[in-house]
Amino acid sequence: MAASAGNRRFKIFAAADGFGEPLKDAIVAHLRAHSSVAHVVDLGVDKYYSAAAAVARNVTSSSSSDPSLEARGVVVCGTGAGVTIFANKYPGVYATHCSSVADAVNTRSINACNVLALSGTATPPETAALIADAWLATPFRAPCPASGDAPWPEDIQQFFDVAPQEMASIPEAPDSTCAICCLREGMEFEPVDIMPGGEMRIVRETPTSAYVRFKAGSVEPAHHHTFGHDLVVIKGKKKVWNLTKKENYDLVDGDFLFTPAGDVHRVKYLEDTEFFIRWDGHWDIFLDEDLETARNAIDAELGGLVDSGK
Repeated sequence: MAASAGNRRFKIFAAADGFGEPLKDAIVAHLRAHSSVAHVVDLGVDKYYSAAAAVARNVTSSSSSDPSLEARGVVVCGTGAGVTIFANKYPGVYATHCSSVADAVNTRSINACNVLALSGTATPPETAALIADAWLATPFRAPCPASGDAPWPEDIQQFFDVAPQEMASIPEAPDSTCAICCLREGMEFEPVDIMPGGEMRIVRETPTSAYVRFKAGSVEPAHHHTFGHDLVVIKGKKKVWNLTKKENYDLVDGDFLFTPAGDVHRVKYLEDTEFFIRWDGHWDIFLDEDLETARNAIDAELGGLVDSGK
């Protein structure tokens, strides 16, 4: 090896898309012969974003599960850009596309890069091997081309002292910027007394709109409303029986359902569920059965589905 990785030992996860497969295979063979690499796990070939995600997940989970080995990743696609983007979606992953040894030394010194991305169409195997060797050999804060191959000045060293902790403390971006999800932030809910496990926050009185949530296992007994209503599931899973129409619906994230005025329906919540609902007029509710009757009917229905293998 052209450079020594010191006393560090590595466990490396590798994957590629079809354009990166030949280079990935060459790098896996090279790393398996590397004196500082204890294990190489070849995760195979997939779509570039799936390959990057598989490596990133393994790097983050292995980093905490086996402290004796430093977990690293290698991802390869046609350009090296796509796998870099998707690997970096995972907290604790610092992926960089490197096309030269200088790139590898710089990103290890400055960014503590733990996932190396390579271009399967632009980087020859011999160059990729040199890049991988430099990437393994270079510790964080080491002299590098960006520092003039000299130790970093004291003020930069002080920056490096705090940078990893500050990077790790930056929260992830919100999962969604949807208006309904933003509306729910900081919302205070009131219990739905006639339906244990349910909470609701009315956001408009007439026509009534509300954000509702139910705990897994909760049941809405058969009931109807004076006005029809639309609902969209924000997250979770629920099953709705429209007893008037003799139909049932399995609803999950993003699903929409309209229930006409007067239609009798009961509901079972299979997971913790949140949804937004809007009635065509002022909200009211009329129960058509008690809670025990509803639970018995649902248990019989779901039990029959299990027995029949549906």
